Amino acid sequence: MDSNKLMIKKSWDHQERTKVAELYDEAFGQKISLAIPSNSSRHSILAECFEPEFSFVALYKNQIVGIVGFQTSKGSFTNGISYLDLIHKLGLWAGNWAAFIFYFYEREPENGELILDGIAVHPDFRGKGIGTKLLENVVFHASENNYSRVRLDVIDTNKKARRLYESQGFKHTKTEHFPYLRWLLGFGGSTTLVRNI
Repeated sequence: MDSNKLMIKKSWDHQERTKVAELYDEAFGQKISLAIPSNSSRHSILAECFEPEFSFVALYKNQIVGIVGFQTSKGSFTNGISYLDLIHKLGLWAGNWAAFIFYFYEREPENGELILDGIAVHPDFRGKGIGTKLLENVVFHASENNYSRVRLDVIDTNKKARRLYESQGFKHTKTEHFPYLRWLLGFGGSTTLVRNI
């Protein structure tokens, strides 16, 4: 990869929604599929729910190859779909099930806090430092906008992601264990990491 052709920018054009949804689903589909098993329904809902202004993308030769979302008190990358939207799109039973699963992933930012909402990099471009560059841009954005810290949660099965965050100055603050949910969620705990600005 020619690093001179890689660009990081905030937000993205709405016509890229389908591509962004597919990229995000490739990285997080295993978790999201618990809530929405159908690939087509999942892609459609993701494409509609994303709020581009709460994200940064990595572009290589003008193609999106990576994305990071974030959440603040002003909004969230994945904030564009409501409980009623899920019921309307999936039906009563499936919509309630999706809402139940998503409940486990909900987090609210504290005052002055920016929450990281996941980094997704295209498989062909992993291991090239793109995730690090996206993370650096989120931290810089937090600093420029007077946030006091960046917080994230990493599940116990994603040790690679945790190593990335810790290499960028994120510190462990707490670990939660819920082994009784491993059968449902596919993981039995998560660690909260924080980087003070």
